[in-house]
Amino acid sequence: MTTPDIPLLDIALWRDGTARQREGLASRMDQALQESGFLLIENHGVPAGLRDRIRDEARGFFALPPALKARYATPVGGRGWIPPGGEANAFYGEVADPARADLKESLTIGRDFRTGDAAADGHWFAPNVWPAERPVLEGLCEEFTSQVRDLYYDLLRMGAVALGLAEDWFVSHARRAPHTFNINRYPPLTVTGTPREGQFRVAPHTDWGILTILDRQPGYGGLQIQAQDGNWADAPYVPDAFTVNVADLLSRWTGARWRSTRHRVLPPPAAAPDASCAAPSPTKTAAPSSGCLPRSGCSGRSAASTFACSSWPMRSPTRFSTGGHRGNWRTRLARRWLSRWPTR
Repeated sequence: MTTPDIPLLDIALWRDGTARQREGLASRMDQALQESGFLLIENHGVPAGLRDRIRDEARGFFALPPALKARYATPVGGRGWIPPGGEANAFYGEVADPARADLKESLTIGRDFRTGDAAADGHWFAPNVWPAERPVLEGLCEEFTSQVRDLYYDLLRMGAVALGLAEDWFVSHARRAPHTFNINRYPPLTVTGTPREGQFRVAPHTDWGILTILDRQPGYGGLQIQAQDGNWADAPYVPDAFTVNVADLLSRWTGARWRSTRHRVLPPPAAAPDASCAAPSPTKTAAPSSGCLPRSGCSGRSAASTFACSSWPMRSPTRFSTGGHRGNWRTRLARRWLSRWPTR
């Protein structure tokens, strides 16, 4: 079985390092995203205390009676609480099976931003729905997503340099983009019962945005990624490091040079029937057109948690062939996407 290349990169070297260090970091990023589509990022600067407080508040919300949480219920794509059984992930082109819905519940949050275009704002920047029972959660999440979005921009700058582009090439087209921040709770086996065959906490899928940034905790089971040989491997875990993965749009924009890799969160394990997980997931925080999109997760004992954030642009790029990434892929990317997407 192939072991995926998922390196631990120090973002502090990008922010404060020499030109040679920054170039080396960008080159290593390019290598890993071609092979696995995943990275680990350390020294990101998002305080552990802030993330712990969000987890504590999220646990408090998820512990509310279902009748109270139902006040905030929303379907997938909305803002608020997605109840257990409310989401079934699947790989693009496959039909999700509602009978094998993901074994989780989520609080889903979007970017608080206005473009001035009423139609765009209504579609992409719908008002968030905050639980009145946890009044401090809103401020904590806004602080978190603001910091993760700054990290997101740094990762986009590093990616642009890795591809031989101007440093702000991606960022200049992502500042007005939405993101999604999901806080996921993965109940224990004692709550879910025995999973159906092929049922997961999060079923195999790829993310739809640009980048997903995930805050994870260790525990039983957890995040797995599919290697190029088709086998599944546990995603490495480093305390306090964020897990970052390429999503479908960024893969497409690079002519499939960078992989949008299938990943999944394993079902609750029989070896730890009381293990649950409350996890914030955006930029999945954070993946805006980079930023924040949920769709990665964690499972762990003692209500471990993950944050995920993802983001995407408000307009789709012109479609182009992804058959190979050599030769003139940069020219095709620039001519067919950014020439049609004005910088703002």
